[in-house]
Amino acid sequence: MRVTHIALTKLDSTAKGGIAFAIVQEIQRPIKYIGTGEKPTDLALFDPEAFVNALFGEETTS
Repeated sequence: MRVTHIALTKLDSTAKGGIAFAIVQEIQRPIKYIGTGEKPTDLALFDPEAFVNALFGEETTS
Protein backbone atom coordinates (compact mmCIF):
# COMPACT_ATOMS: atom_id res chain seq x y z
CA MET A 1 0.00 0.00 0.00
CA ARG A 2 1.39 3.39 -1.00
CA VAL A 3 1.05 6.44 1.27
CA THR A 4 -0.62 9.29 -0.62
CA HIS A 5 -1.41 11.83 2.13
CA ILE A 6 -0.67 12.51 5.80
CA ALA A 7 -3.08 12.89 8.71
CA LEU A 8 -1.12 14.85 11.28
CA THR A 9 -2.60 14.33 14.74
CA LYS A 10 -1.77 16.01 18.02
CA LEU A 11 -1.45 19.37 16.28
CA ASP A 12 -3.50 21.21 18.89
CA SER A 13 -0.75 23.76 19.58
CA THR A 14 1.30 25.80 17.14
CA ALA A 15 4.44 25.04 19.15
CA LYS A 16 4.32 21.55 17.61
CA GLY A 17 3.58 22.85 14.12
CA GLY A 18 7.14 23.06 12.84
CA ILE A 19 7.36 19.29 12.58
CA ALA A 20 4.80 19.40 9.76
CA PHE A 21 7.37 20.92 7.41
CA ALA A 22 9.96 18.26 8.22
CA ILE A 23 7.48 15.42 7.70
CA VAL A 24 6.29 16.72 4.33
CA GLN A 25 9.86 17.29 3.17
CA GLU A 26 11.02 13.85 4.34
CA ILE A 27 8.28 11.69 2.80
CA GLN A 28 7.29 13.99 -0.08
CA ARG A 29 3.54 13.69 0.59
CA PRO A 30 1.04 16.44 1.41
CA ILE A 31 -0.81 16.82 4.69
CA LYS A 32 -4.52 16.18 4.13
CA TYR A 33 -5.94 16.27 7.68
CA ILE A 34 -4.87 17.72 11.02
CA GLY A 35 -5.94 16.85 14.53
CA THR A 36 -7.38 19.79 16.43
CA GLY A 37 -8.21 18.02 19.70
CA GLU A 38 -8.33 14.66 21.38
CA LYS A 39 -11.54 13.14 19.98
CA PRO A 40 -11.82 11.17 16.73
CA THR A 41 -14.18 13.89 15.48
CA ASP A 42 -11.45 16.51 15.96
CA LEU A 43 -9.96 16.01 12.49
CA ALA A 44 -10.11 18.86 10.01
CA LEU A 45 -9.01 19.35 6.43
CA PHE A 46 -5.57 20.91 6.40
CA ASP A 47 -5.43 24.52 5.19
CA PRO A 48 -1.75 25.32 4.47
CA GLU A 49 -2.28 29.10 4.35
CA ALA A 50 -4.14 29.20 7.66
CA PHE A 51 -1.50 26.92 9.20
CA VAL A 52 1.38 29.21 8.20
CA ASN A 53 -0.55 32.28 9.36
CA ALA A 54 -1.15 30.64 12.74
CA LEU A 55 2.55 29.79 13.09
CA PHE A 56 3.45 33.44 12.56
CA GLY A 57 0.57 34.79 14.62
CA GLU A 58 -1.25 36.36 11.70
CA GLU A 59 -5.02 36.48 11.45
CA THR A 60 -6.82 34.86 8.53
CA THR A 61 -9.20 36.93 6.43
CA SER A 62 -11.64 34.15 5.55
